[in-house]
Amino acid sequence: MTIIQAIVLGIVQGLTEFIPISSSAHLIIVPWVFHWNDPALDSLSFDVSLHLGTLMALIAFFWSDWGRLISAGVASIVERKIGDNVDRRLAWYLVIGTIPGGIIGLLFEHKIEELFHPSGAPINPTSMIWMGIIIAVLGGLLYLAEQLARHQRTMQHITLKDAILIGCSQALAIFPGVSRSGSTITAGLAVGLERETAARFSFLLSAPIIAGAGLKSLWDIYKGIHSGAIASSDIVLFPVGFIAAAISGYFCIKYLLRFLQNNPTNVFVYYRWALAVFVIAVALGWI
Repeated sequence: MTIIQAIVLGIVQGLTEFIPISSSAHLIIVPWVFHWNDPALDSLSFDVSLHLGTLMALIAFFWSDWGRLISAGVASIVERKIGDNVDRRLAWYLVIGTIPGGIIGLLFEHKIEELFHPSGAPINPTSMIWMGIIIAVLGGLLYLAEQLARHQRTMQHITLKDAILIGCSQALAIFPGVSRSGSTITAGLAVGLERETAARFSFLLSAPIIAGAGLKSLWDIYKGIHSGAIASSDIVLFPVGFIAAAISGYFCIKYLLRFLQNNPTNVFVYYRWALAVFVIAVALGWI
């Protein structure tokens, strides 16, 4: 049964990491609603497996983009020149845009996680109510960005100012319910990017943060196993979560980008509002 639950949560992570509806919120909500309380599903190793799975999806789907951007970034360093080369600019915009989220994550992510979902402790209904409010508010901001902005700018039109703004919005993702992709896509739409461009830049921008957090957590797991604080049996679900998140994440990126070519983001706004009502209603005992 735990294996099945791990697969379900891996699929949930892969889908909600990229759809702007908050993966962190869903990974709290799903076990909470179904009363899944196996400690293995709340372990550091399982959490790392899910995030590394979505990182693998990003690497695999954008493989050619990464090769081009990394080559362009290295060339700009060697030649000490960026010029009008779009790939060189984008490479540095991704680096710069990652900085706000990286700093905020290092300083506050653990504290926020303990506030909303303390390890080994029952979830506080008050925390769930606040999460529902956050989910609804971000839905409102996404709705405004969708309705008010002109979505005409492509990847080659992204500026340093855009990258900093979108990068700062990524820092808000430490709050469960905000959504990394939700905040960055919303910011991208607000500055006038095409929907697909906003999502593509959002996904590329998320990779360094996910990679950094994943490598740090892997080091924490290694130290925990070496010291005896983490039993080697605790990592049994690692490959299950990794594979489920990687596969579902890859196909989610593929079809979401295709969807956004011709469709607005309103469906995700309505889903967020419905989810917020559901979470608050359950937390208050109405359901």
